[in-house]
Amino acid sequence: MCRGFLCVACPVCCISLLSCLLKFSSAHSDFFTSIGHMTDLLFTEKDLVTSLKDYIKAEESKLEQVKQWAEKLDALTATATQDPEGFLGHPVNAFKLMKRLNTEWGEVEDLVLKDMSDGFISNLTIQRQHFPNDEDQTGAGRALIRLQDTYQLDTQTISSGDLPGVSTDLPYKSTLSVEDCYELGKISYSEADYYHTELWMAQALKQLDEGEDSSIDVVTVLDYLSYSVYQQGELERALDNTERLLTIDPEHQRALGNLKYFAYQLAKQRKTEEQRSSAEESEKGQDKEWMKQYLPEKRKYERLCRGEGLRMTPRRQRRLFCRYHDNNRHPLYVIGPVKQEDEWDRPRIVRYHNIITEQEMEKVKELAKPRLRRATISNPVTGFLETAQYRISKSAWLAAYEHPVVDRINQRIEDITGLDVKTAEELQVANYGVGGQYEPHFDFGRKDEPDAFKELGTGNRIATWLFYMSDVAAGGATVFSDVGAAVKPMKGTAVFWYNLFPSGDGDYSTRHAACPVLVGNKWVSNKWIHERGQEFRRPCGLKETDGTR
Repeated sequence: MCRGFLCVACPVCCISLLSCLLKFSSAHSDFFTSIGHMTDLLFTEKDLVTSLKDYIKAEESKLEQVKQWAEKLDALTATATQDPEGFLGHPVNAFKLMKRLNTEWGEVEDLVLKDMSDGFISNLTIQRQHFPNDEDQTGAGRALIRLQDTYQLDTQTISSGDLPGVSTDLPYKSTLSVEDCYELGKISYSEADYYHTELWMAQALKQLDEGEDSSIDVVTVLDYLSYSVYQQGELERALDNTERLLTIDPEHQRALGNLKYFAYQLAKQRKTEEQRSSAEESEKGQDKEWMKQYLPEKRKYERLCRGEGLRMTPRRQRRLFCRYHDNNRHPLYVIGPVKQEDEWDRPRIVRYHNIITEQEMEKVKELAKPRLRRATISNPVTGFLETAQYRISKSAWLAAYEHPVVDRINQRIEDITGLDVKTAEELQVANYGVGGQYEPHFDFGRKDEPDAFKELGTGNRIATWLFYMSDVAAGGATVFSDVGAAVKPMKGTAVFWYNLFPSGDGDYSTRHAACPVLVGNKWVSNKWIHERGQEFRRPCGLKETDGTR
């Protein structure tokens, strides 16, 4: 497939600025589901640091005054106490002693007791209610674990920050501490996910063994590690970890109890294994081989996200072309046709290059950002919209009348596709968060969903137009799990495909997914075009698949 075509401010001002910033960001929740909203938190944190530095300066100024007073009095009292009567024999010294003890020491007391942190603490306390909550922290942790699984990354790779797509000389490369690894292990443990508990507790232990300073001790990590290993049936390793724990803390009551229990269970397991017949072992091996051959959809989807399992054969490659497209000599594109590239043949997926300008993309993001809300899906049972862990992003809807750019984009889609967009849904803008994804789904309503889009009165979703409004350093591809196709984000391009055959029946080969964003920030916008208004633009064929090319 071809790609080439010819504040340092006063505390009051600082607090006011913080209030404005945080009021803007506090209108939203689920920060981890949108990188766009998380960027606001960085600026909020930057201004909090400025406020904190102002507090430190105030404390240092107070201590400097106290220090100067102490040094002055230290010299004075050293002299005076050598000859107290002679010193006080001077009337000025006697007067100043009375003045110091009656007035000045009271002033020093007030200065020492004065809490310079009041402004900063009260501001921080007020604003903390607008900060990310436990759900955000847990959600971000789950996202890291999801990236670990999807892209088959080991814990050392993630902890070191050496992710694919991240340059080693970038200033924002970050690493995980023992505390961070321990937290990821605890998140997994709270969900009874002992596999990932083991991985992250083992990484925490490795970093402790390598000498990293931490508030987390080896005993605590080994306690979690031994139990998570035991829960996976690895009794021998559970026993080894427990024995190591007891060499460090011989009085650890839970470990003492576990030691006896694990030893008893291990002896029982070995006795059972000895009684197994070779026939049973052979049968077990066949079962494992069968499981390897069976790939559920989630694993297919994850393999495609990693660039594995793509079904791009030389024969298929020869059927894909690049061309200049004018949509049957449309007046707007006769002189300046658009650059069209075939991404896949069945279903036919085409990409349009340089189809949206940098200025248009920035305006769409600007309009959408204040409205971004956690993306929802329709519950097929209740019919209500709800959030789901398999769709991690925030989205907003833009109508044509809101800005000339949106209207112009809509018209461009109509001119290029030849489809009527008057009955299409509004332009949906989406921004993906940490590990942002949308697992395999159909854009159209199936026959077992008779009420899908009924309230719109415009029929089913006949086609999908998807703009990519950012490049993604790693991950974030759009993959079609049934056919083994993957389309990578490319800023300024758009992909288009039909969800329905000309007969109106759904094309099930269009089942697709948005892969988790491993590194980068993914912005997209899409237009779902509906059946009504297309009767003479895409007429029905005699056969189900007529007109699919």
